[in-house]
Amino acid sequence: MAPVVTTLSGVPVVTAGEPPRTVLGPVVKPLTALVEAVAAVLLAANLIVVCMAVLYRYILIQPLEWSDDVARALMIALSFFGAAVAVSRNENAAIEFFVNLLSAPARWLIEGIATLVVFLCAVFAAHFALTLANYSLGQVTGSWLPLSYFYYPMAVGLALMAVFSFDRLISRPMADLARVLAIAVVVAALAWLAHSFVPGILPSSLVILLIGFVIALVGGVPIGFSIVAGSLLYVIISNNVPGLIVAQQMTRGIDNFVLLAVPFFILVGYLMTGNGMSIRLIRLLEMLVGRVRGGLNIVLVLSMVLFSGISGSKMADVAAVGAVLSPAARRAGQRPGDTVALLAASSVMAETIPPCINLIILGFVANLSIGGLFVAGIIPAALMALVLIVAGIMMGTRTPIENLDRKGQSMASIWLGAMVSIGLIVIVFVGFKSGFATATEISAFAALYCLVVGGLAFRQLGLVGSYRSFVDAAVRSGLVLFIVSAAQGLAFILTINQVPHRIADTLVHLSQAGGSAVFMVLSIMILMIMGSILEGAAALIIFAPLLLPTATALGINGLHFGIVLVIAMGIGLFAPPLGVGLYSTCLITGTPFEQTVRPTLKYMGVMLVCLLVLAFVPQLSLWLPQMAGY
Repeated sequence: MAPVVTTLSGVPVVTAGEPPRTVLGPVVKPLTALVEAVAAVLLAANLIVVCMAVLYRYILIQPLEWSDDVARALMIALSFFGAAVAVSRNENAAIEFFVNLLSAPARWLIEGIATLVVFLCAVFAAHFALTLANYSLGQVTGSWLPLSYFYYPMAVGLALMAVFSFDRLISRPMADLARVLAIAVVVAALAWLAHSFVPGILPSSLVILLIGFVIALVGGVPIGFSIVAGSLLYVIISNNVPGLIVAQQMTRGIDNFVLLAVPFFILVGYLMTGNGMSIRLIRLLEMLVGRVRGGLNIVLVLSMVLFSGISGSKMADVAAVGAVLSPAARRAGQRPGDTVALLAASSVMAETIPPCINLIILGFVANLSIGGLFVAGIIPAALMALVLIVAGIMMGTRTPIENLDRKGQSMASIWLGAMVSIGLIVIVFVGFKSGFATATEISAFAALYCLVVGGLAFRQLGLVGSYRSFVDAAVRSGLVLFIVSAAQGLAFILTINQVPHRIADTLVHLSQAGGSAVFMVLSIMILMIMGSILEGAAALIIFAPLLLPTATALGINGLHFGIVLVIAMGIGLFAPPLGVGLYSTCLITGTPFEQTVRPTLKYMGVMLVCLLVLAFVPQLSLWLPQMAGY
């Protein structure tokens, strides 16, 4: 289920592409284009609503009472329609490490079963969402918006996922499809017989949930659908939770105005790449420091620092920086594996640079101040950036001046691009510090700034480019927010079964001898391991609410603990051999994975040392928040 790979500026990158030819291709292709257009319109409409709300509040002194409800409804629709396009494109993140160890026939069979799981999850979830929508008819929000408007788009989006996955399923060879269906029927029959005639032989519903989740995850089922599969298994086997309650919890997982910052900041990243702001900023850094020893390594780290403070999405940062600097590193004679390793380590550093999306998600799920997390991450990021620059200089080479190609751009154009990009950083930080607007509103104006100011300054982003930026941002947002939505349903089931309480008790028991230090080490280990398996954000969504209450009880500051968790998750996400982020970085730079393992381990070792220092010197994370009043 690897994402489609095309070429941008001569470098392979992960991007949207034509779906493979399938049985229902004549229907699916135009349907996908239609859903893409709807998702882009939903994102644009939400941008307009949020900007209007701010203008009405500060200029007309007349708040739009309906704006919050409308924005949340649009975001739910955007999330599921964007996720549906991702299913059609086959871009959902999945753990393929274990499947790739199998022989080709076995791998092909497992992929067919995974596709069937996605189809069944989409069908059942769509049924429960439709039931919930029908049940909510006649109910309204505080601004008189029908509550069904929140649930019908979810049902439609899930139904579209079912259509797209069904098309992929029936497009397999007939014999292969027969084997997949036969295995599914046998497993279902055995489960039904055991449940009906020997009920004591089956484990509890909760254990079946966890087993189903792990098997789906290891079997290459996309992460979001693996979570949904575990939840649906619990609903089907247990009588404790109706399916429409799980559907309701899935909408609650993303029914929050704060999370709108995620698609807006992702949109900022795509717009910056499209209008040329990204390339000009990197070119300026190349010309300023590219000629010293390890100059390109310095440029790479500084570029990740600047882009993380603008786009908020680390994969957007990796794509923007990697697509420009990978060719430069090759021209300079630098080993591609070293460049990828430093890019991956810089992505870990970028996890705590505001406005990182994972900080926003962490603040939402763990009930922490997002502004406080933004401020708390600045010094840790600076420390890691400094260490990476030193390491990059020690491991780097001197780049000949003739290899620092400006691609035909004048220095005036490069400086202008850098100033426009820095202006965006000022908007983000001044907005947060002044309290003029919320994180969501600032992200909306950041996107508007890229669209208008960036467009006028460089005139590179036409109507088609703008449309593609909105489409790609909507799809990427759907990928992220669908995992958040699915994880909320799973978290609800775990909560009613007191799993968080049990985990907290276990960690407290293990930490009694060593106190908070032992708990901190255990938490780091959990997030590193699960971050490598669960694609980062999902690990935070599931484990941060479980671990934070125990950390607070042990006297660990929530902001400090949150920063430690985010960095630990980042290390796991980009560490070999399982880190999904490292595989994505290899695809973006066109570098074989095998060439990156050894240098990545070196840089990740440096990051781990930094993490331990940050974990046991809390003032590095807390000094700025305390000065800022958080």
